[in-house]
Order: sequence, then structure tokens, then C-alpha cells
Amino acid sequence: MKKYNITEYGAKPDGTICTAAIQRAIDLCEKDGTVYVPEGTFVTGALFLKSNMTLFLEEGAKLMGSGNIEDYPLMGCPYEGIEQLCYASLICTDGAPHKNITIEGKGVIDANGVALFKREMSENKGKRGRAVCIRNTENLTIKGVTLRQSPAWCLHIVYCSNVLIDDVEVHSKYDENGNKYDICNCDGIDVDACRNVVITNSLISSQDDCIAIKSGKNEEGRRVGVPSQNVTVENCVFKSGFGVAVGSEMSGGVSGVFVRNCTFENTHSIASIKAIRGRGAYVKNIHYENCSLVNRSTEYSDTRWFRGAIYADGFYGDIEFDADTPVKIDEGTPVVDGVYFKDITVDTSAGNAVYLYGLPELPFKNIYLENVRAHGKYGMKVKNIDNLQLINTEVTSDEDFIKG
Repeated sequence: MKKYNITEYGAKPDGTICTAAIQRAIDLCEKDGTVYVPEGTFVTGALFLKSNMTLFLEEGAKLMGSGNIEDYPLMGCPYEGIEQLCYASLICTDGAPHKNITIEGKGVIDANGVALFKREMSENKGKRGRAVCIRNTENLTIKGVTLRQSPAWCLHIVYCSNVLIDDVEVHSKYDENGNKYDICNCDGIDVDACRNVVITNSLISSQDDCIAIKSGKNEEGRRVGVPSQNVTVENCVFKSGFGVAVGSEMSGGVSGVFVRNCTFENTHSIASIKAIRGRGAYVKNIHYENCSLVNRSTEYSDTRWFRGAIYADGFYGDIEFDADTPVKIDEGTPVVDGVYFKDITVDTSAGNAVYLYGLPELPFKNIYLENVRAHGKYGMKVKNIDNLQLINTEVTSDEDFIKG
């Protein structure tokens, strides 16, 4: 298992752009070898990993994204559920099938997202890149590293299987000194059409969804038909953002999601299920268990993009909607069946404690709240839910009190 120290290939921690040197180390890395990033800050553009390799960042090492837009070539890549032209991500794969990729160590991957966000949006030749985007990979491990400020989503895994994300920190809202990044739509981790994923022992401070579980959008997502299945999130801490979301791109289907033993601090939601008209497919067998939320941020409160601490929304993103008038059921009508909340405590200063709005033509069904204590600015709003069960559950606010 040979080690390829990037400094031996010309990389220098002096502010010069090291893309070619680091990529050469990756390209020459033999099977099961390690590309080693020593202590120091190395500026680089997009780097393309390959099968059967480890990228190891020593404690004190930083891969810092170049601020030059030309260092991120345009390439086809799924983003927001559709295959489209995107700027390459700082750490990525080329889209071909890969196996056995590891990114680990105690170093930092900083995508320089504030600068790139502005430049990519201004040039607008493709969708924004991510800090790390790994596609079509079997056996992926990301362990120990810290990811910071991406132009868009911070860590995006697409069409991957057998994934472990362990002891990772993701910071997409604030820098090391607590200053807010000037970036929007910057999720923490996006699991996109993947199966057998474990995210554990990690800390996520996000500008948007902390973790979003997705599987393609509308007709294209249904045609590709790759679901997200068997995703476990456990023993994690969330500090800002919107908790663990399913959707809104879920047209390949999402099933078997387990979120347990997690703490949400000044995070707007524990759970959001977003399945709207046009998506089709299904969201099934979703579990949140032994989680707590305390939120004192009032940055958002009951908007079309955010409804509350626990919510399932069939009208996500709609400014005005009619929850009473059904439309024709077709291939774009989503099914939501089996969402479970057990041993949950919520105390939020923003939005609803619980918000559950299904579709009038096909209500969401089989939603269970057991041993839930939820307090919000507003209480509980429910419409178009078939078989909602409240078991030893209390929802309180200044407006109402619900006990079941």
C-alpha cells in the first residue's frame, strides 16, 4: 500500500495552484495506494479520484479550492435531480463506475465557496459545483475530515452503494470564526439515488438541509428509476439548517430511512418530508427515533420552504395552494406511506411544532407519532392524512394543545 506524498510531485503550500501536481499523484497511485496530503494549505482546482485509492489529509492539512472559475471544467452531473451541465466539484469522480474510494484523515477540504458561488452564478455556464461530489461508486468511505464552504451542496453522493460517512464535520453556513458565508442552497450532505448508506458520529452546521435524501426529479427521475434505500443517520449533532429531509427530488423513490439518537441545536427542523405533485414515485418506511430539538433561531418561520420542526408537505415551495381540491392522479402523483416518529422532543421558537399536509387526491398515509413532546410557535396543522396515530403524544403552543 504505497503512499504518494503530493509534495513529491510538486505541490507546495505557498499559495500557488497545485492542481496538476496533486492530480499526477492521484493518476500514478497504484491499486490500494494512498495519496497523502501533509500539513499545510494547498490550493487546487478540481481533482478527480479513481478506484481503489485513499485520499488522506493529515491533521493540519487543507485542500483549499482555487478561486479561479477556469480551474473547474464543465461536465455533465446530476444536480437537483436532473442530469445537467455543472462546474466540476473540488473533489470528484468522472462519472464512470468506481469501487473502493476512501477520503480520510483530520484535515480540511475548503471549497472556497463564497468566491466560486459569485463567479459561477455570474458566468452561468453550468450549475454550481460542490466541495465533494462522488458518483457511481461502490464501497465509499469518508472519515474524519472537515468539509467547508461549498458553492452549492457540500457533500454530494450520487448512484453510490455501501457508503460510510463517519466522524465528519460539515460547515456550510459559518466559517471558523462564526461569520456567515454568503452562499445559498448550501446543504450539508446530499444522498442522491444511493443505497446502503450510514452517516454516523458527525457534526453538521448547514445553511440549508443538513442531510437531504433524494432520488431524481420528475419525468427524468422516474425514467432513471434509481431509488435511495437503506439510509441510516445516527449519533449525529446538527447545529443550524433544516435537519434531515427527504425530497423534494424523490422521483426514483425513497425507502428505508432511519434517523436515530441525534441532537438538533438551533436547527429549524428534525424532519421534513417533501413530496409534491409532478414527482411521482414514493416515500415509504421513514423512521425518526430518539431525537431532540431545541431551536431559538427565528430566521425562518412557516414559509413555503419551511413549515416546522416536524413536517410532511405535499405543497412544498408553493406560494399559494389549494389543499381541498383534488386533481387527477397520474404518474406524477407521489405516494407517502409509513412515516414514524418515536421518542422525540421538540421545542422551537419558529414555525409549527408539527405540520402534516398531504394531497387531497392521494392523502399521505400511516403517519405515527409515539412518545412525542412538541412545542412550537404554532402547534399542529393537519390535512389530507389517512391514518394519523398519536400515541402518548402532546403538541403545545401559545395557540393550542393536542394530546393523543
